[in-house]
Amino acid sequence: MLFEVWAPHADRAALLLEGATHPMRRHPVRAGWWLTEAEGHSGDRYGYVLDDGPVLPDPRSRRQPDGPDGLSAVVVQETFAWQHPWEGRPLQRAVLYELHIGTFTPEGTLDAAVQQLPHLVELGISHIELMPVCPFPGRHGWGYEGVSLWAVHEPYGGPDALKRFVDAAHAHGLGVVLDVVHNHLGPSGNHLPAFGPYFTDTHHTPWGSAVNLDAAGSDEVRAFLLESALAWLRDYRLDGLRLDAVHALADTRAHSFLEELSTAVDALAVEVDRPLFLVAESDTCDPRTTTPRAQGGLGLHAQWNDDFHHALHTALTGESQGYYADFARAPLSALAKTLTRVFFHDGTYSSFRGRTHGRPVDRVRTPAHRFLGYAQTHDQIGNRAQGDRLSATLSPGLLACAATLTLTSPFPPMLFMGEEWGASTPWQFFTDHTDPELARAVREGRRREFTSHGWSAEDIPDPQDLATRERSCLDWTEPTADPHARLLAWYRELIALRRDRPDLTDPDLAAVKVAYDEEARWLTYRRGDLRIVVNLSKEAVRIKIGGGGRVLAAWEPLEAPGADGLVLMPPESGAVLGP
Repeated sequence: MLFEVWAPHADRAALLLEGATHPMRRHPVRAGWWLTEAEGHSGDRYGYVLDDGPVLPDPRSRRQPDGPDGLSAVVVQETFAWQHPWEGRPLQRAVLYELHIGTFTPEGTLDAAVQQLPHLVELGISHIELMPVCPFPGRHGWGYEGVSLWAVHEPYGGPDALKRFVDAAHAHGLGVVLDVVHNHLGPSGNHLPAFGPYFTDTHHTPWGSAVNLDAAGSDEVRAFLLESALAWLRDYRLDGLRLDAVHALADTRAHSFLEELSTAVDALAVEVDRPLFLVAESDTCDPRTTTPRAQGGLGLHAQWNDDFHHALHTALTGESQGYYADFARAPLSALAKTLTRVFFHDGTYSSFRGRTHGRPVDRVRTPAHRFLGYAQTHDQIGNRAQGDRLSATLSPGLLACAATLTLTSPFPPMLFMGEEWGASTPWQFFTDHTDPELARAVREGRRREFTSHGWSAEDIPDPQDLATRERSCLDWTEPTADPHARLLAWYRELIALRRDRPDLTDPDLAAVKVAYDEEARWLTYRRGDLRIVVNLSKEAVRIKIGGGGRVLAAWEPLEAPGADGLVLMPPESGAVLGP
């Protein structure tokens, strides 16, 4: 078995395999690489020693049985017996479901999550979007502080458990997307700097030194990230990757890392003969992120659209703090703009940033499936002081309106786990740092952040308290009990409509027509022959939408419009009407 490691500044390197030391030699062609051959078997523990230093885990480790600081373990990918062939599912008609393995079930494992896949099938989901699964210190956490970018968190079940999950999902007809974090690594358990210039002080980020994408040695760092991404798609048969905060990837090179990555993923899709895609999280409101490379863009296949979320959130809640301020001035106008033009900030002034922001989307050339729409995500819930969902403050009717707008919008919708039944459980920020000083810093930093916004320190959940994670686990007794069951039935009905009515997946943004009344708090829009109507007010309102037609779905009982074209919408309700 060949063992290789990149350590360009080392004078000596050795492999420690099952207690035996094997000196390594310089690679004859690849500068900075060391290699040796040794007999290794699945599960064997190993690490690398540089210049007589400590034994370190493999930067490209596929398994860390004892956590990020322990020895790596040999993984032979070919030994897993896949049971279900898979042709893939494209993104264009997708309905995604964001899921955190550690709180989706009380057990918090991939195998336990498999038991709930029938629920997602019945809901009508097409793709599961897993939050990060790379190893991080401790047992519980969000996953965004992973430090072994090729491995699977052992408490979740390790690499074979992820393969079992993907295989089971495919057996149910569900695609699987994985959230990967390339813009930073966790502060604890990160041994990459001992091997080479994986980070650079040329740029600084909120997490410290930037990942080295453009300084000396960056060719190998980019290859490290790119090959990791391809390994997830190839070895685990994933359908796509969600790229965390690509706006934080500091990269001044003419050929950007994201272009390089999208090129490689498109080539792999041809090789494996199934659709593969990349979904970016980006704060730039720049359509070039998802514009094809041939047209001068980065070639990513889609991105999250936070502007749609912010407009919808302010319309539903009336909140106006922070980045919600611009949207809250006229929330229905903001929502109408995002439904038709994608970005609210498309060259407009952002009071939150103190400058103009964004760039217009070409609605004629750009298909709507380049942008995902959602009412809730892990970020928008978990980054609140108490991790409160919309269900903590909104009526069932307004939750039904949120579902109506999300599931009938031009954008592929994404749900956050438990949203579909209005879960009463919060989703809070939790950690399990093994470094006492880091644990203290995170706890105090969280409290300092929110007390500055008027919260009492005792009201901020302690991220290190196990109870914070346990409060965040879904309660699977809720979906069959009212009022949750009624909301769940509404989600299922709307998703079925989206699946069965081609007008609802039409990618033509220019064809979406919106009317609204800011003061009366109603909004209606056309998707082909369908008309979607929502009334966010506490009073019934008469809305002129055109004559004739029939009610295809309604949260509250609703009469079809008469010859005068008027429909009487009950308070806090949504409906879909057809010809």
